[in-house]
Amino acid sequence: MIASYAAKVETSQGRQYPEPTPTFRTEYQRDRDRIIHSTGFRRLEYKTQVFVNHEGDLYRTRLTHSMEVAQIARSIARTLQLNEDLTEAIALAHDLGHTPFGHAGQDALNACMKPFGGFEHNLQSLRVVDHLETKYAEFPGLNLTFETREGLLKHCALKNAKELGSVAKRFLDKTQPSLEAQLTNISDQIAYNNHDIDDGIRSGLITVEQLRETDLFAVHYDQVKWKYPDLDENRSVHETIRRMIGEQVVDLVETSRELISNANIETIEDVRSHSEALIRFSDEMFTQSRLMKKFLRENLYFHHKVYRMTRKAHRIIESLFEAFINDVRLLPPEHQAYAKEAKLSGGEADYARVVADYIAGMTDRFAIKEYDRLFSMSGNLL
Repeated sequence: MIASYAAKVETSQGRQYPEPTPTFRTEYQRDRDRIIHSTGFRRLEYKTQVFVNHEGDLYRTRLTHSMEVAQIARSIARTLQLNEDLTEAIALAHDLGHTPFGHAGQDALNACMKPFGGFEHNLQSLRVVDHLETKYAEFPGLNLTFETREGLLKHCALKNAKELGSVAKRFLDKTQPSLEAQLTNISDQIAYNNHDIDDGIRSGLITVEQLRETDLFAVHYDQVKWKYPDLDENRSVHETIRRMIGEQVVDLVETSRELISNANIETIEDVRSHSEALIRFSDEMFTQSRLMKKFLRENLYFHHKVYRMTRKAHRIIESLFEAFINDVRLLPPEHQAYAKEAKLSGGEADYARVVADYIAGMTDRFAIKEYDRLFSMSGNLL
């Protein structure tokens, strides 16, 4: 049983291309399955979360991160009586548009694309599922439901919203997406904040003592050490992170329930027309989460060893973009055809977008190999 204000298949705004109703699945289950079987989803295994894939086997990738977001989001969705299948579909697809090398790759590609409309990974995720996946005989993309597609757009500039049509109309109307979309957005924050702590400690780039400067970590870590004084450090950290996630989930559920009740929300139309998001942390937990994000940015994401890899990523992305934008013949044959057609029909901006699609679809290791093929005299030409 799901709440009256949850997204329901019966009231879905449907797909761009009508299809027969699936026999043994719901429409949102079909979305989830198409995402899991997509090429873009498989590529996430070799795309950076914080650490480049070759730096260690146990660090999180975009794939494992997406699975962790889906687990957290689905658990909360069940508690709040929201649509679990839709929540899972959005969570699994939310990073499909990410470039190689994580946020460093996105920043570099956005800078390259600035004269041509910029690059943003949420918009790219939508572009992947709407256009770039080419599997099905009767339509381009994955032909996902409206509700899954809108959940991929966390942010959207007004200029882009006007071009995207109904899926981005809420950014023009100042309305809200489904609660499932709101929930997935915050579950993403819970996952990367807490799991980046784990990877950061594992790498040795941040320490427990540094983390104890943040209240959210210190409270739980001290409780763990008091209750289990002989527990080794690895298990102590894991237990601390587990408790941190638990506290954030409980806070999110209790705060959101109260907000939904106080706003007299009864239908998904009530959700959409509400002035603010209804899935939120309490003010205190929001502050704690923001401080943890600030800590990670200053001590992990900008750590000099991570920053060195960031600069390498910028050089790789910038060099690849410059090479391809200046000489279409450097692209693989199938992408050459797309690029030439785009240039004829839409000019330089559409041509640049095809180049950005090609680069954004690369895994970390493929981007490194492509860079070596183009710029290293000792690189393998094939």
